[in-house]
Amino acid sequence: MTTIPTEPPTIAGHDEFAARCNAIAENVERVIVGKRSLIDLALVCLLARGHLLIEDVPGVGKTTLAKALARSIGGTFGRIQFTPDLLPGDVVGVAVWNRNTAAFEFRPGPIFANVVIADEVNRAAPKTQSALLEAMAERQVTVDGTTYALPSPFVVLATENPVEHEGTYPLPESQLDRFCMRLSVGYPDLGDEVELLARDPDADVVAALGAVMSTEDMARLSSAVDGVRVADSLRRHIVEIARATRDHPAVAIGMSPRATLTLQHVARARAALRGRDYLTPDDVRDVLVPVVAHRLILTPDARIRGITAHRVLAEIVERLPVPTGVRPIA
Repeated sequence: MTTIPTEPPTIAGHDEFAARCNAIAENVERVIVGKRSLIDLALVCLLARGHLLIEDVPGVGKTTLAKALARSIGGTFGRIQFTPDLLPGDVVGVAVWNRNTAAFEFRPGPIFANVVIADEVNRAAPKTQSALLEAMAERQVTVDGTTYALPSPFVVLATENPVEHEGTYPLPESQLDRFCMRLSVGYPDLGDEVELLARDPDADVVAALGAVMSTEDMARLSSAVDGVRVADSLRRHIVEIARATRDHPAVAIGMSPRATLTLQHVARARAALRGRDYLTPDDVRDVLVPVVAHRLILTPDARIRGITAHRVLAEIVERLPVPTGVRPIA
């Protein structure tokens, strides 16, 4: 395990901050080859204290990426394999009668972990999916009227198969909005796939990964992101993007104020990963699609005409002027 100083990093000490983040990314790259930009975005999501939805076709490494990220930051680990017969109690836990004490006692479910992998989350029934809602939003669960706090930090890494619809249930908008970002893995390049074939097929490369930092270290990194400064012109730019989604003719429901706040926070994490203590327009635009696209609800006419949320956001970014004077004066 890499030795990490215990003092909380600051963005001002950007070399140390970048080195810690780079240690995580390089560790994940040992099992996910040729996807550094994807790994960086996933790391940005973790730095922003958000939950991540990884959506793609089967077999491209969604679960592997989630497990590698989880192992890299240490802490307790829980995995929930979502199936149509999964019950809410299988996720959050149940109260069990104890004959010795003549009382009910709570037995926590797999959601009680620092890092939880929700594998194929769209295969569970809506009632079970909703069991994640309070946990993701409030970082707590309520069972039989009693509220239990979840460990800190708490991160959900969910995977979803968008192609095979038989036996799946679409995630409701309220739950989609709880995911900070949605990412796709994509197919590997030719050379990367050749390298994949050269590996020992019996080797469990993910199990061989060690943690490069503790969950406490990860929490310190996340706290340091709050020190990234944002100029007034960039705040206005973010709000202009949000208002443009609400006014776009192809969009039925645009960005909410919560989405606007999330976009700013994730962009700050992106700036911190790049070793800066201030935000730039590129930071905002680099994370715009992963943060916002899954939150937009298009009109039926737009969907029929093949318009996508990605296209809407690209039009908005192209139309809006780039703000100037984005580096705040210390």
